[in-house]
Amino acid sequence: MNLYDLILLRDYNTRIVLLGVTLLGASCGLVGGFLLLRKRALVSDAIAHAALPGIVAAFIILTLLGLDARNLPALLAGAACTGGLGMAWVLAVRHSTRVKEDAAIGTVLGVFFGLGVALLRIALDVNPRQGAGLEGFIYGKTASMIASDAWLIGVAAVAVALVCVCAFKELALLCFDPAFAAAQGWPVLRLDALLMGLVVAVTVIGLQAVGLILVVAMLVIPAAAARFWTDRLPTLLALGAGFGAMSGLLGAAMSALAPRMPAGAVIVLVASGLFFLSMMFGPARGLLVRAVSAQRLSRRIALQNLLRELYESSETRPERREVGLDELQRRRSWSRWGLGRVLRRAESRGLLVESPAGGYRLSEAGQIEAERIVRNHRLWELFLLSHADIAPQQVDRDADRVEHVLSAETIRRLEGLAEARSPAPPRSPHPLDPPNSGGPA
Repeated sequence: MNLYDLILLRDYNTRIVLLGVTLLGASCGLVGGFLLLRKRALVSDAIAHAALPGIVAAFIILTLLGLDARNLPALLAGAACTGGLGMAWVLAVRHSTRVKEDAAIGTVLGVFFGLGVALLRIALDVNPRQGAGLEGFIYGKTASMIASDAWLIGVAAVAVALVCVCAFKELALLCFDPAFAAAQGWPVLRLDALLMGLVVAVTVIGLQAVGLILVVAMLVIPAAAARFWTDRLPTLLALGAGFGAMSGLLGAAMSALAPRMPAGAVIVLVASGLFFLSMMFGPARGLLVRAVSAQRLSRRIALQNLLRELYESSETRPERREVGLDELQRRRSWSRWGLGRVLRRAESRGLLVESPAGGYRLSEAGQIEAERIVRNHRLWELFLLSHADIAPQQVDRDADRVEHVLSAETIRRLEGLAEARSPAPPRSPHPLDPPNSGGPA
C-alpha cells in the first residue's frame, strides 16, 4: 500500500484496522490514567497473562462441543473469565493477607501464564489445524481484524468511557486518597474491583490488536506520557486517551506502509516515542521545563543572597555602606566568575550601584528588595528557633535553604507567629557576619 491510498483510506481492511486500534488506544489511555494514579500499573501485566489460559480453555471447549473453535467473542469471554479470576486473586491476597502486592502479581503472572502454555500444548493435540493460530493472541494479529472485531472493540471502548465518566468522582477519590475514602464509608474494595474490571475489559479487547504482552504497554505508556503535561485529573485522562488513540492510529498506519512490520510492536513504539517527547518537553513535569525552572531558581537565590549580604554588611557597619568585591567573595565563598555574573544581573536591574573605587552598595530599589528578603529570612529563623528547636549557630544555614521559596501565605503565618508585622526586618536572632553562611552562587 502506498501513502496516497493510506491517506484516502481506500482499502476496506485498512479502515477497519485503523478504527479498531484507535478506539482501543483511547480506551487504554483512559483507564490507564486511573491505573497509573492508583499505582497499579503492573496489575495489568498480571491480568494480561492470566487471560491466556481462558482463551485456550475456551478453544478446547468449543472444539470438543463441535462448534467454531475460532469464534472470537467466545475466546474473549474465556479470556475475561480467567483475567477476572487473576484480578480477584491479586485483590484477595492484597486485602486479606500480609503478602505484598508485587508478590501477589508475581504469583498470578507465573501461575496463569504457565497454565496457559500447558493448555496450549493440549489445544494443539485436540485441534492441530486451528490451534496453531492461538499464539497470535500472545503477540497480536492486527492485520486479521475484521469488521465485527472493530465493532466489538468500539462497543467495549464506549462502555468503558461511560463507566469512567459516571464513576469519575469515586475513582478519583480511590486513586488519590483510599484511606480517606474508607473513612468516609465508601466501598474501597468494590471500587478497586470496578477499576480492575475496567482493566480486564480493555486488556481482553486489546488481545486481538497488540497481544497480551504489549497490551500492558498501551495501558501504561499513554497515561504516563500525559502525566508530563498536566497536574489535573480530567486533563490527564483526556490526554491519555488522545495519546493512546494517536499511538494506535499512527502505529497501524506505519505498519500498513511496511507490511512486514508487526502492527502491535509498531503501535507500542509510537507510544514510546510520544512518551519520550512528553518526558523531554512536557510543560508540567518535562525535563526541559524542570531544568529551566531549576536554573531560574538558582539565579534568584544567588541574587537574593547578594542583596542580603549587602544589607547585613550595612547593618554591622553603618559608617561604610559599600562592600568590596573581595569581601563579598569571602562572605559567601563565591567563585569570581559566579559573583561577577550575579553583580552584573543586579546592576542591570537597578538593584545596586558600583562606586568608582570598585565597591558596591544598594540602590533605593535594591534597599527595598533587600529589606524584604532579610525580613523573610529572619522570620523563618525565628520560627525555626521557636518551633523546630534549632540551635542559633545553625539556624542561618537552615533558613537559607527554604527562605527563597516562601509563599505569601506562609509569610503571613510566620508574621503571626513572630508578631513581626512591621515592614522593617526583625532583629537577627544570631550574630551577623558568620563566615561562609551560605552556599556558592
